[in-house]
Amino acid sequence: MLIKRRADIPSSEITPESIYLKRREFMTRSGLALTAAAMPAGLLAQDGTPLKPLTAVSATPAMSAQGFYTAEKKTPFDDVARYNNFYEFGTDKGDPARHAHALTTDPWSVQVDGEVGKPGNYALEDLLKGIDLEERIYRLRCVEAWSMVIPWVGVPLHKLLAKVEPTSKAKYVEFTTLVRPSEMRGQRSRFSTIDWPYVEGLRMDEAMHPLTLMAVGLYGKELPNQNGAPFRLVVPWKYGFKSIKSIVKIRLTEKQPGTTWQRLAPSEYGFFANVNPNVDHPRWSQKYERRLPNSLFDPNRIKTQMFNGYEEQVASLYKGMNLRRYY
Repeated sequence: MLIKRRADIPSSEITPESIYLKRREFMTRSGLALTAAAMPAGLLAQDGTPLKPLTAVSATPAMSAQGFYTAEKKTPFDDVARYNNFYEFGTDKGDPARHAHALTTDPWSVQVDGEVGKPGNYALEDLLKGIDLEERIYRLRCVEAWSMVIPWVGVPLHKLLAKVEPTSKAKYVEFTTLVRPSEMRGQRSRFSTIDWPYVEGLRMDEAMHPLTLMAVGLYGKELPNQNGAPFRLVVPWKYGFKSIKSIVKIRLTEKQPGTTWQRLAPSEYGFFANVNPNVDHPRWSQKYERRLPNSLFDPNRIKTQMFNGYEEQVASLYKGMNLRRYY
């Protein structure tokens, strides 16, 4: 665990105790209690410290028709926490778990602007206030053809957007990740090809879909830093790179935003990034995926489902679209 002496920390970076306690109180009182079976005890962050418990409306098998729940075997917490793409901390899958402990996440604010009636720089707890936390058990499919099943805790994005009152001109939602090279070593790497900050976006109907979640936790605990603490997007029918982490800005726009991977490699990573086993990546097939955990002798290889198994819920969003052209 990284420990700094008080004399080493600028006064501007010291979190007032009242703000810290306010956020902890909000996180522990929002919604209804999770069932005990859904929350493994003793989960630890990457630096060995216990993760704070969250409370949420529990997912149930009855919610599966809406796509909020899958009965598939959940990926163990240790695999979810150790195997990540979060280039702000490095390009190796283990880099986020090794280095994300340096990130300061409390206090956290989110700037909301663009085509909204209530723009502002919101403290995270104020932005989420009044919206019950919910548990959603979603599949996560990476564009690299590996996958997980994760019990997230968060709030539906459409409820959050309703609070800031989108205008009739709002056609897209743009999300931006934190830039803090002093704590995010990947951002200060001379070998990075990304023009920081990391930016992602959704069409407005995608953002307003009930499945689209703003996560603040997983496995009944607050998000570990390496998984996008304290505030990330989860869009389960899209490849994982769309689910941007550690968000500090949400902007509603009339025009489609340029996104990070679309700018870097437009022939490989499109704006929509819907999971589609019928459209291969230029360098590998998307017909199958490796479900974690797996090993050399047990690859756990399964067929990829259209829209990652959420076709019934989201296919209507793309009716009439050429999904090979709009990949």
